[in-house]
Amino acid sequence: MARKIKIGLVGVGMFGGDVHLRTYADLQRSGIAPWLGRIGYDDFASEFADVTFELVGTGTRTKVSGERAKVTYGDLTGVSIKTFHGETPWVHMIEQFPDLDILAVATPDHLHTAPILHGLQKDIHVVAEKPMTLSTAEADKIIKLAQEKNLLVGLDMHKRYDPDHLKIFHELVDQMGKPIYGRAVLEEPLEVSTNTFKWVEESDPFSYVGVHWTDLFVGYLNIKPVSIFAVGQKMKLSQEYGINAYDATQVSVVFDNGMHVHFANNWITPNDFEGPVNQESEILMTRGKIESDSQYRGLRYTIEGGGSHTSNTHFTRDVFRHDGSKAYVGYGKDSLIACILGVLRIKFNNHSLIDIDRTYPTAEEGRISVAIIETARIVMDLNFGYLQKNMGTPVTAKFGNDGIIILDPYTGNRHIYDKLL
Repeated sequence: MARKIKIGLVGVGMFGGDVHLRTYADLQRSGIAPWLGRIGYDDFASEFADVTFELVGTGTRTKVSGERAKVTYGDLTGVSIKTFHGETPWVHMIEQFPDLDILAVATPDHLHTAPILHGLQKDIHVVAEKPMTLSTAEADKIIKLAQEKNLLVGLDMHKRYDPDHLKIFHELVDQMGKPIYGRAVLEEPLEVSTNTFKWVEESDPFSYVGVHWTDLFVGYLNIKPVSIFAVGQKMKLSQEYGINAYDATQVSVVFDNGMHVHFANNWITPNDFEGPVNQESEILMTRGKIESDSQYRGLRYTIEGGGSHTSNTHFTRDVFRHDGSKAYVGYGKDSLIACILGVLRIKFNNHSLIDIDRTYPTAEEGRISVAIIETARIVMDLNFGYLQKNMGTPVTAKFGNDGIIILDPYTGNRHIYDKLL
């Protein structure tokens, strides 16, 4: 009996229209077997080699973006897909394809929750872009519903699969004692906040890309936050572009193992910066130190009249096939493959969520990052407001058995969440 996985994609912006779309094109062409060795699950390659994949359609806010994705997918696969557009295109997609297996959600940060919950309510697995949500309470609803229905909610936390990070967290940290402090930097180009995204006022640089680093530490070190301090700056975007959003954010988190991590993020890096992003990290441990510069990986080139460039060929790269078409390879794709493998194990092997726990970036792990970014945003907003009044930046937050408490010496402490992480 033929085994097939049907996928619907909601959101075809920067990641949806590139990483997601090309990943599903490769799956539709070649199945999942060729990609499993990269994530250490090649033992499943022969077992699932016969499973075929079909991207049934895309859901977008506008008709134009959906048609553009349709053309791209047709060029990649020779297959014509359906397009759905409007405020809730996932509803119409699922009505037409009630047997959908996976709903991939790559909408803007603040619009993840509605399609995720709707998909789960219709008994559909979900693969979502990070962060899962911007609200811890919403994350709880998603996890509760997924557990009740034994449905997977997997997250695109692709930094876990960066080969440098695999080396760091699978080999080096075990030899270096206990972690003392860390520093993580990820800086996006100005074009992202001024042109690519129209929703930056609904998010911030830490929520958008800092969450990759929180997931890295939380997922690999199995730690939880105990306190947060956060500040942010609004200068360039507000003054030069009329956008009421943070240019940059700095968030300090102390975790329950005593480790302190400083997260620095912005999305105003000049567009003529030589790389697509700037990113680096370091970890000090009791018996050593690790430094990872994810920007300067060694490939640098200069084109006359075009400036100097660096390339991250680890994230994604094209591999030419014999017929001249291009396969898509890299850690940017690997986390999606890990999530989809989990769906196959549930659907065809009758595995439970417990059986496949921690074989992919889970919603439960993502919930901790959601709590961090939600709390950081509240602390950041309060400190920004006080700073404008020359009152300093006195606000912090603590996590404990009684939930999450904002510590504000001016207005008093208040609970924002009353459950244990």
